[in-house]
Amino acid sequence: MCGITGWVAYDRDLTLERDVLDAMTATQLCRGPDDGGVHLERHAALGHRRLAVLDPEGGAQPMTAEHDGRLLAALSYNGEVYNHHELRAELVAAGHRFRTRGDTEVVLRGYLEWGERVAERLNGMFAFAVWDARTEELLLVRDRMGVKPLHYHPTPDGVLFGSEPKALLTHPAVRPVVDLDGLRELFSMIRTPGLTPYRGIAEVRPGHLVRVRRSGVSVHRYWSLEARRHTQDLATTIGTVRALLEDIVHRQLEADVPLCSLLSGGLDSSAVTALAARSLEAAGAGPVRSFAVDFTGQSEHFHPDAVRTTPDRPYAELLARHVGADHSVIELDSAALTDPAQRLATLRARDLPGGVGDMDTSLLLFFRRVREHSTVALSGESADELFGGYRWFHDPKALDADDFPWATALSGFGGAGTGPREQLLDRELLAKLDLPGYRRARYREALAEVPHLPDTDPFERRMREVSYLNLTRFVRILLDRKDRMSMASGLEVRVPFCDHRLVQYVFNTPWTMKSFDGREKSLLRAAVRDVLPAEIAGRMKSPYPIVQDPRYPELLRRELAALAADPGSPALALLDRRELADALAPDTDPQTVRLAADLALDLDAWLTEYQVSLEL
Repeated sequence: MCGITGWVAYDRDLTLERDVLDAMTATQLCRGPDDGGVHLERHAALGHRRLAVLDPEGGAQPMTAEHDGRLLAALSYNGEVYNHHELRAELVAAGHRFRTRGDTEVVLRGYLEWGERVAERLNGMFAFAVWDARTEELLLVRDRMGVKPLHYHPTPDGVLFGSEPKALLTHPAVRPVVDLDGLRELFSMIRTPGLTPYRGIAEVRPGHLVRVRRSGVSVHRYWSLEARRHTQDLATTIGTVRALLEDIVHRQLEADVPLCSLLSGGLDSSAVTALAARSLEAAGAGPVRSFAVDFTGQSEHFHPDAVRTTPDRPYAELLARHVGADHSVIELDSAALTDPAQRLATLRARDLPGGVGDMDTSLLLFFRRVREHSTVALSGESADELFGGYRWFHDPKALDADDFPWATALSGFGGAGTGPREQLLDRELLAKLDLPGYRRARYREALAEVPHLPDTDPFERRMREVSYLNLTRFVRILLDRKDRMSMASGLEVRVPFCDHRLVQYVFNTPWTMKSFDGREKSLLRAAVRDVLPAEIAGRMKSPYPIVQDPRYPELLRRELAALAADPGSPALALLDRRELADALAPDTDPQTVRLAADLALDLDAWLTEYQVSLEL
């Protein structure tokens, strides 16, 4: 996995801009600590930082292809293509000759053979830029589910691009400006495809490509979820899901570096770990290495609530014993989670305030520790969006609301302007933002995209809509978080449940099959039940853990008090002074302002570190 960046300018000579390109490339060092390179010519500059996973000796980038001493194309690529062996064979049959063993050259040669339609042939997670020297055109491509990020900023004579916003913000022509719409996107608990909170910086949408020519920038879609009639019975459907998962996990185990599984003890990560263990054992390459996160004193401080009824650790250890995994538990403590240096590191990973507090910081610290042992990790991300695991899939109130279902189900968290996460924000600012109105407008835009079959039962039609919203809006939040925290640690995380073949198939499976036994994720449970202990196969959904040490909110309040006492804190302009004073009152339980304190501290660090200009 890697970090890419670059610059196309048709009205200037970029061979004179090496210092700028080097600075942009250096921002991606965390994504690619193993190697780096640049490719410069008159109108195109490509930068690359490499995390070596396949063919460590031969996969240097940017990679070029020449013919008779003439440059054909240059590629800066971030990702993994899991069907690269089959594509290589096809390209060799078509006359191409390879000098490396990895997937990068397959993508480059695939572009020379198929042009932009190469994207349709790739199975994997990827984001890449190809400069076609023959036509002086740039192609930016992002994978179907948006697992790998790719940002761009159109300029009067071309474009700037990079894996993360920090690469673009390093360019002297780009300023970190955030307006009201940017804050709305930041606070609304949605991720609108193509948008970022920074004015002028866009994302390549999942399943899309961006072509840059002298005449301008154009955007094209090469893949989207389609409505197809499901004709298989339940038993066949269960078998198809199992067969797809086995093939996906087997493909994603390929690596020339140490590989592991991220194991929470939930259904999703346990399924991936168990299938990986079977595949490795069959190949004589086991046991599977697995890692779980926990917090110091979590067992004694754990209190069940509406969403986390049981702690993860016992279930992760149960699954590890069941499959014979080489398992480790990584414990984190409250002091590390509230360390301002770690908050800053988390912010730099995201380039934005996360607003979820210790769930971000603990993930970053967890990944750093995993990286000491492994370079690649498999994760269970996206199974809930795909198979209907979240409670809002099963909550009539959330399903009937004229809003994103999770916004209703998580109204006690934030995103409406009145939740505990926003309780410290200035009231006039919240009125200007009108977060519910913004979100409803985005909701109607998203609904208009949903593909439907004619003569569909109204309930099945609604569940197709809810599935689409989760697979195109909510999953973006989690995939972005997982990518930024892992790549900030130089760790590649693979997500088997995002394989587009599985996503397309399950999307069109009737809801009656996805919940055939009255449980969440019935279809997935049935497909993997035989490889799991009964306790895990029947376990209720439990989200990523939060630290329950009572010291954590108290330490947060101390930081918040320091912010309030510093007249130079830029976040004070966004906060309500009366609410802030109430939050710091001696009789206020710090637990009740935990979410709001984390958001305020994140905002202050962001505004300071990135010198953000707010135009509100």
